[in-house]
Amino acid sequence: MHDEHRCRMRKRFLEHGIDVFEPHEVIEMVLYHTIARGDTNETAHRLLERFGSLSGVFDAPYEELLKIPGVGEVSAAYLKMIPQICRRYYEDAYREKTTVFDAETAAEILKKKFIGRSNETVVLMLLDSQCRMLHCGAVNEGSVTAVPVYVRKIVSLALSYNAESAVLAHNHPSGNVVPSQGDLSATIEVYYALESVGVRLRDHIVVSGEDHLSMSHTNLPKDLFSPF
Repeated sequence: MHDEHRCRMRKRFLEHGIDVFEPHEVIEMVLYHTIARGDTNETAHRLLERFGSLSGVFDAPYEELLKIPGVGEVSAAYLKMIPQICRRYYEDAYREKTTVFDAETAAEILKKKFIGRSNETVVLMLLDSQCRMLHCGAVNEGSVTAVPVYVRKIVSLALSYNAESAVLAHNHPSGNVVPSQGDLSATIEVYYALESVGVRLRDHIVVSGEDHLSMSHTNLPKDLFSPF
């Protein structure tokens, strides 16, 4: 009976896509790949009840997923892979197709770099003289509350890509996009380090989920940036 149900679900997906499914059905189908037999519907409902939403399930800590009846180590690891696979897909699909002319475009690209990340992470975007993206990737990942900014690595990457300008970004898992005093100090340090090798820092963007704050737009630190 369960095998027939799974076949119907797969057929429905192939004919109509993922958008026709309810959140619990999406999780139910994801679990097909880690639970070979039986009904995964009840486990999917438990996950949604505990974590509140589809994204909440995928963003839940591995250890918390293991506490849900029906979720073993393999299923928990697979659920944690989903958002990171989405991020890798986005990075690969748009790797050579992007020109960045303004801070909003940069922010939309950079926000995708934080999908599936629960710790604070610094991301560096490098641009050529035509504002074509040369590089966009994580520089360092730290704890939930703080991340060291490795200035030497940032400068080294900028030189290796022969970049004309750069955009810095980091995330605040807490949900507050207002930069801390530490964020401002780190920004000033990166700015002058890049300036010393002829690279302009155009912006530092703070990301939290779908929200973001552009330091250049808010003029923080004051009169520092060379904006787009």
